[in-house]
Amino acid sequence: MISENKIYFYPIWLRIWHGINAMGILILIVTGINMQFSNPKFGLVNFELAVNLHNISGILVTINYLLFFFGNILTSNKRYYRLKRKGLFKRLQLQVDYYTSGMFKNQQPPFPLSEKRKFNPMQKVSYLTVMYLFVPGLVITGLALLFPETIIENVYSVSGIFLTAILHASLGFLVSIFLIIHLYVASIGKNPLNNFKSIINGYHDIHGH
Repeated sequence: MISENKIYFYPIWLRIWHGINAMGILILIVTGINMQFSNPKFGLVNFELAVNLHNISGILVTINYLLFFFGNILTSNKRYYRLKRKGLFKRLQLQVDYYTSGMFKNQQPPFPLSEKRKFNPMQKVSYLTVMYLFVPGLVITGLALLFPETIIENVYSVSGIFLTAILHASLGFLVSIFLIIHLYVASIGKNPLNNFKSIINGYHDIHGH
């Protein structure tokens, strides 16, 4: 829906999901780092509190992920995640050229946002990877660590819990890197706050990008 040069990209359910997800992921990152690198007797957050907050936030993010998953199945938002493989590499190259050179020369983006396009090719590939691979992996490994009796005891003589913890931490690191890049890309445009306003009021200003 377009109104006065604005596109209604973010329906209320998506904004609610995004807000809960952002809060939950930030808590998971802070508490995860605290649990991973601090001494149980000294850390950024009390160790026991960090564990409890991490578990609660993990469950909240897991339940919230179902809102995103089924929301994308049941609403028209799913059309933005359809990936056309034909010519994908060329489209990605055009977007890389824009991010690394074109935007610093005030060139127009190769894939401007429209009612039919909410993501450029790089965003679409990264969102698909994170939301349908990394996050489900985090959820599965996180639930397994919450209920360690479900984990296979040994995999080729290596502790199953250890391998699960390594995979969980690795996925958490990748999601953390994605979040940093996501925040940076969201600030790109004529007004750095434009995209952040969009996720609050639901409308994307075409001329502000």
